[in-house]
Amino acid sequence: MDPKSSVDNHLVSRALRGETTPRTPVWLMRQAGRFDPAYRRYRESCGLELEALFSDGRRAAEITMLPLRYGVDALVLFQDILTPLGPMGAPFRFRPGPKLERPIDDAEAAERLVEYEPTNRLPFVFESIERVLDLLGDRAPLLGFAGAPLTLLAFLVKGGSPGSDPRTLQEFLRSHPEPAARLLDRLAAVTVSYLRAQIDAGVHAVQLFESGAGLLDERGYRRWALPYQRTVLSGVADLGVPTILFARETAPDLLAEAGATVLSLGSQASIGSTRARFPGLGLQGNVDNDLLRDGTPEEVAEATRECIREGGHRGHVLNLSHGLHRDTPVENVESLIGCAREYPCHDSDPRPSLSVDAEGAEGP
Repeated sequence: MDPKSSVDNHLVSRALRGETTPRTPVWLMRQAGRFDPAYRRYRESCGLELEALFSDGRRAAEITMLPLRYGVDALVLFQDILTPLGPMGAPFRFRPGPKLERPIDDAEAAERLVEYEPTNRLPFVFESIERVLDLLGDRAPLLGFAGAPLTLLAFLVKGGSPGSDPRTLQEFLRSHPEPAARLLDRLAAVTVSYLRAQIDAGVHAVQLFESGAGLLDERGYRRWALPYQRTVLSGVADLGVPTILFARETAPDLLAEAGATVLSLGSQASIGSTRARFPGLGLQGNVDNDLLRDGTPEEVAEATRECIREGGHRGHVLNLSHGLHRDTPVENVESLIGCAREYPCHDSDPRPSLSVDAEGAEGP
């Protein structure tokens, strides 16, 4: 069996297609980096700033591979949602959080950002995909991703992470609605090209991150977020890979309007209710990432088992409500992944979670 065909039969690939699986597969948003002791040692040993790691295809591939030793069922590319903004004219630096030297704070600045061809201007991304696929073989799928246009705009106008403060973005949209719409069109066009290039390079599914979903009310979301999500998702639909939409704590009904084949649910959403409303869509989530950071391993295990039970091993990929926090305890990650791997279909009395020696595991 060739590697591509084998990966198509992997648990994650089958779950994303809505199939029943022998157990619920698991991967975690932000699993490549942040919390991982091996990643922190890697950073210390190479002495490079984060943007330099992102732009080094070999190193990005090595970091992408690190979570495999925890037992995750898919890898996600070590990269940042802000990477595509550099060639548009807005390169971010990380000191430690993202910083843009000149925020996009008026119409003239917005008009200066240009479209481009990602395969020509971001060759390191596609080098890292090629390297990961060579290293990975048929062991697991590789997921690509991009930031959704509104979220990218929120970072641009803030000149850094907007966090939960909506004022800068809302003021820009009020003051410059036409330049904002034109820039969102360009961001959407670049994002379509970027995701298509990732798929052409061999990733097995892609996720669109609308991390800034909570910065607008529903009316604003429908005007400034949803149409551009639809543009991006429809722009890659013909390539036939699963498309996952994450929009932080957004109601499933609103998520479903964008056209993704898989909905990544927040901690307040019900997997069962969402499946009843949208039986044709795959589901991802939704263990609370705050609980993963703040709870005990036992609490994490119980929340994981409950999430798996609700998902019913059918069209469900276990994940979080949002990305891993930097200070998440390794033992809690082990507990979550171990529960997923030890909880087979129809088993009402799951065995204890696996123990993974994160500090002692081999890594690049």
